[in-house]
Amino acid sequence: MVAIFQDRRDAGRALVQVLRDQLRDDLSRQDAIVLALPRGGVPVAFEVAQELNLPLDVFVVRKLGVPGQEELAMGAVASGGLVVMQDEVVRAFHIRPEVIDSVAARELQEIARRETAYREGGLPAHLHGRSVILIDDGLATGATMRAAARALHPLAQRLIVAVPVAARSTCDDLRSEVGQLVCLQTPEQFHAVGEFYRNFDQTTDDEVRAFLARAREHNRSLTPPRSPQ
Repeated sequence: MVAIFQDRRDAGRALVQVLRDQLRDDLSRQDAIVLALPRGGVPVAFEVAQELNLPLDVFVVRKLGVPGQEELAMGAVASGGLVVMQDEVVRAFHIRPEVIDSVAARELQEIARRETAYREGGLPAHLHGRSVILIDDGLATGATMRAAARALHPLAQRLIVAVPVAARSTCDDLRSEVGQLVCLQTPEQFHAVGEFYRNFDQTTDDEVRAFLARAREHNRSLTPPRSPQ
């Protein structure tokens, strides 16, 4: 029976229980950090970071929507400019390269805006050589998570992706790109992430800022990570 989460924070609390068991070695490291994909991944990751006593930051990735059908991902772009495409979607809709470039440029501007707004002038967390637990509220096509994973791969010593629910085929495809993949539920019938939540209201920018402000207070009490040798 597929679990139905009350909301994203409830999903985060469920995720913690599995992560404690599966990531004992990673969680014992002083340099472990939780990264959330905003917006929806932030409430999930906040619960994980608080319960595991880890610092929290965001890693901003934006879906590249098919023009006219923006909910359908033709790819994604990550902070730093890495673009990952869904080639089968590009071919199916005959999307020209200049259209992709235009959509990617617009989304890069949104990434820059969000990073400035969410951190309120603060700097992004140092990620080089750290164990990174990358969290979202769920995976459908996995385009945004794949872009984030590929962008973080050169930085993190170990990359763990953790989500409450995901399409089974997406998990299978993504598993080879990360150090470890934790999916609580991979239902056979999967149409959208929101169908597995009773409350799936959109997370707002103000809510993201509030979660990160609370996390910053918590982060100050933690031991700073050791510098890579």
